[in-house]
Amino acid sequence: MKSFLCEFVWFGILQARACVFAGSFFLVLLVSQWWPVDILPRYDFLCLAAIVIQILLVRFRVETVHEVMVLGVFHLLGLLLELFKTHSAIGSWSYPETGYLKLGWVPLYSGFMYAAVASYICQAWRLFHLQMRHVPPTWLSLPLAVAIYGNFFVHHFWIDIRWWLIAAVVIIYSRTMVDFTVIQKRRTIPLVLSFFLIGFFIWIAENISTFGKAWVYPDQLSGWRIVGWNKITSWFLLVIISVIIVAILKRVKSSGVYDSSTSDGIVSIQQQFAGPICPWYFKPRVEHTKQ
Repeated sequence: MKSFLCEFVWFGILQARACVFAGSFFLVLLVSQWWPVDILPRYDFLCLAAIVIQILLVRFRVETVHEVMVLGVFHLLGLLLELFKTHSAIGSWSYPETGYLKLGWVPLYSGFMYAAVASYICQAWRLFHLQMRHVPPTWLSLPLAVAIYGNFFVHHFWIDIRWWLIAAVVIIYSRTMVDFTVIQKRRTIPLVLSFFLIGFFIWIAENISTFGKAWVYPDQLSGWRIVGWNKITSWFLLVIISVIIVAILKRVKSSGVYDSSTSDGIVSIQQQFAGPICPWYFKPRVEHTKQ
């Protein structure tokens, strides 16, 4: 029991460490409710704060320059989605406050919310020494990610196939398992379950954010109410896109092994445990894959 509690506590610490950018940005977002707008519009303050946080994380080597480049990709993908979803002809949600740092009608800080999801995935991948087994080949997973992203746009003019996409995810990733290390012992979780858990916690953060009027949905214009449960499926699918893209980019950059032609299809990211946050007696034993 003592060993389990120790591992559980350290798991929470590592999760907090992986959420360092998302958590910092989320804290600034909550505090910004009391930001004096006459000094600088709140949305502009959030954008500048996110940039400062990013610079500090790179300066203190919490994030690498390569990871920041990955976050930049998600920032652009997020802004593109925001421009479409908040258009007056679509109106999925809106940003009621004013600001100067905008792309069209979308405040630039909104892209950092998507980058925060990617930041968590990058950090968790490194801190927990993630290793995926029975990974679908790229020719199958990449078109799935494109279809998921495209459905966010197309369903406004055609049928919504999200449930078909979720079914495809469950089928394609049914055998995919994620191995991770907290202290020493390797643990395993189904990848689909991890998709859902991440999406659920993002949905909780979304409720808090909309309560603070970071953005609002149409049914919240007359007063705040809980975000619809269907948004969990949206975040579930968005997390899948994030994991697929991060996995592909890491595979290109890292010295890990990826061989989709084998029966296991193992992705092994072998990187040193980062950061002085880990005491020497808690450092995990890394199992290297024979090259």
